Amino acid sequence: MNIHSGPDEPKTVYSEKRAEILRAALELIAEHGFHGAPMSTIAVRAGVGAGTIYRYFENKDVLIKELFLELHEKICAWSLKGYEADKPLRQRFLHFGTALLRYFIANPRDFRYLEQYHNSPYGAEFRRDRILGKEESGGLGRGLLEEGVAQQIVKDLPLAVLFSLAFGPLVMVARDHILGFVELDDFLIQQTVQACWDGIKK
Repeated sequence: MNIHSGPDEPKTVYSEKRAEILRAALELIAEHGFHGAPMSTIAVRAGVGAGTIYRYFENKDVLIKELFLELHEKICAWSLKGYEADKPLRQRFLHFGTALLRYFIANPRDFRYLEQYHNSPYGAEFRRDRILGKEESGGLGRGLLEEGVAQQIVKDLPLAVLFSLAFGPLVMVARDHILGFVELDDFLIQQTVQACWDGIKK
């Protein structure tokens, strides 16, 4: 839980400093990993005192999780732009997958942070909740997959397998684009997302 601003600190100043700390944490963790970004270094990058940072985030675990949640909310908002819930399932899946891939390649620093998060115990906990938790915690991706299985449009496989088939390739292709192994243009993005759909449809 982050610590709220005190009576002597205007809310706007608090919000700006908090945003600077999150930005600094994103940069350092994306560059050096979780272990290479101690709170003291994050504080220096953010331009706040080593003790001051704890007024905003109780500890590093809280900072890491809150940064992830902010990025997750950004991705959700991005993927819902132009999303039409009344369209056929295939069209909605293609929209969602395309939005994810475009976000990753447009925001390589966010992508590097998210990769580290998902490949850590933090990410394992989030993935467990997303796949095995309550339905409302599963997000749009889970909703699309479960709807597809219910309508017998998507293969009836364990949800964890469907997640990997549907979205795992997008992560790998985005990584290769960021590393310069492949250049994703509009055509390749379209074909990649279509291939993910082909992999899960009946």
